[in-house]
Amino acid sequence: MDQLADVTVTTATRAEAETLTRQLVDDRLVACGNIAAVHSIYRWEGDVADEPETLVVLHTRASLVPDLIERVTVLHPYDEPQIVAIPVLAAAPGYHAWVLESTREPRAT
Repeated sequence: MDQLADVTVTTATRAEAETLTRQLVDDRLVACGNIAAVHSIYRWEGDVADEPETLVVLHTRASLVPDLIERVTVLHPYDEPQIVAIPVLAAAPGYHAWVLESTREPRAT
């Protein structure tokens, strides 16, 4: 059975997060995405930035992570978007099955 992964992505605004998440669900690369407001402090181009962002936690098959990273990189407006995949160690059987049913099979390599 295909393993699951959660992939986190930050965006500048909630609207960007919603547009990105909706596209990824439509593409069947993710089953769903959870969107939350966060506050980020980070170093960028020699300065320390301190600003609000929006965090998206995307739920998908581990085997789709490479395709998902590629797609987010194309769609995302940031020069270097935060895209981090975290393996899911365990999930409720019904939820696991739902994620698999809601996403497509990975492309053959």
